[in-house]
Amino acid sequence: MKPLVLALEQEPDQRLDLSPLSPHRLDGKSAKEIAEIEVQTTREKVTVGDLFRIRPGDAQTIVFEGGSTRLDNVGLGLKGGEIIVEGDVGKCVGRSMSGGNLVVAGDAGPYAGSALSGGRLEIGGNAGDFLGGPLEGELEGVTGGLLIVRGDAGARAGDRLRRGTLVIEGSAGDYPGSRMIAGTLVVLGATGVLPGYLMRRGTIALANPPELAPTFLDCGAHELAFASLSSRLLKPESRGAAKLFSSLLHRFAGDSAALGKGEILFPA
Repeated sequence: MKPLVLALEQEPDQRLDLSPLSPHRLDGKSAKEIAEIEVQTTREKVTVGDLFRIRPGDAQTIVFEGGSTRLDNVGLGLKGGEIIVEGDVGKCVGRSMSGGNLVVAGDAGPYAGSALSGGRLEIGGNAGDFLGGPLEGELEGVTGGLLIVRGDAGARAGDRLRRGTLVIEGSAGDYPGSRMIAGTLVVLGATGVLPGYLMRRGTIALANPPELAPTFLDCGAHELAFASLSSRLLKPESRGAAKLFSSLLHRFAGDSAALGKGEILFPA
């Protein structure tokens, strides 16, 4: 079956809310019905047909040809199927995903993968601040699934991570893994200041270790049983992450300023 294709014809003149354009929401709709869906965020009405050229197909796979940093909430609440974006997106891509596969070829704005609970989100370029992090007032960030960034990520990546796996193949900004509750965060590039700030549990694996806060305790080098398992599981998704977990790892426990049952791992 051919996918449903939405080809962006021009740069939007306002931010757009594309949350209605998910497989489970478009299933069974005709091209005419899709074209009439409103996506504006201001009082000026904008429909899908005003901005996208629609090529009908199976809505279980949606392809956005072209992208823009004004395309917000792409794949919000995705439950299944697949969304592919051949360009950039704005804020909250993949927020509240519980299943399916979402691939962004370009860059993503802040809060990518926020409240992810399942499925797979891949960002081919860079991601903004609070990758996988909660919005204001929320107590948890990612609670499941897999989030991969092939480029760099901004500050506070993995904030309040509870479950699931985040892999950043480039560099991360300041405070990666801040307030982590559980889960796994991997950074293969450089890392900003204070990784694991106030983390309670969970695992942060860093290929290029920065200076840690004094509230992390040196536990020495170890051959960890779970690391070899993680290496095998991550190999199809990120060879760099798999290689990191296959090496001898130096372990630091903390943050002892919080519960202190988390860990930061470096290559020994």
